[in-house]
Amino acid sequence: MRIDGAAAVVSGGARGLGAATARLLAARGARVAVFDVADGTAVAGETGGVYAACDVGDEASTKAAFAAAEAAHGPPRILVNCAGVGPMARLLRRTGPHSLDLFETVMRVNVTGTFNCIRLAAAAMAELEPTASGDRGVIVNTASIAAFDGNLGSVAYSASKAAVAGMTLPLARDLAPYDVRVVAIAPGAFDTDMYSGIDSKAGDAMLDDVQSPKRKGRPAEFADLVGHVVENQMFNGSVVRLDAGLRIGAHYR
Repeated sequence: MRIDGAAAVVSGGARGLGAATARLLAARGARVAVFDVADGTAVAGETGGVYAACDVGDEASTKAAFAAAEAAHGPPRILVNCAGVGPMARLLRRTGPHSLDLFETVMRVNVTGTFNCIRLAAAAMAELEPTASGDRGVIVNTASIAAFDGNLGSVAYSASKAAVAGMTLPLARDLAPYDVRVVAIAPGAFDTDMYSGIDSKAGDAMLDDVQSPKRKGRPAEFADLVGHVVENQMFNGSVVRLDAGLRIGAHYR
């Protein structure tokens, strides 16, 4: 899939991994629409794209955002789902059991929101003519290494990202007849607002378990992998760890 000239949608594109991805796609010639509940006008202006306010877990909001993106750029050939939340909470605390509302909020944004964007983008992609390479579209979702090595207090986040990882292969199989590829990237410790929200001791301890390079990942490095996945047709149905060898310990003190 050639990025140059393609219409692309990036959910969660106002900051972090999503903003870096929007910048990379635009730099390679894509027409980018930024979806976010946060104000994405700065990133849209920077990339020459459009911003659509979007609550990915809400059907009407997401349909309206896709309609705005299509009106500006045409149907998407590239969808990158970066919208997500990651509050930490233990199952049992002095104040009582884990909040059901909190768990449902995480699942609504990270799982339902990802699926909601996929189903709407895929329906549009399936109607497109194949490109010269034979692709109609590419969907890249953001999982997390927490899907596989979730630590203390990450039950909601880990469950949501395990769902994103788990839907990857069946989605790729569902969409294979339409020549739409689906891949998930599972980042480790990256320099984003979400990582900054982790307790400093826990964050420092997590970095101790990074192998090499001994640092947080840069959002641009995530974006680079998105670009390669889009352009390399052999990426399909896989969950790719991007973590510098990090394996999260059970308990960071």
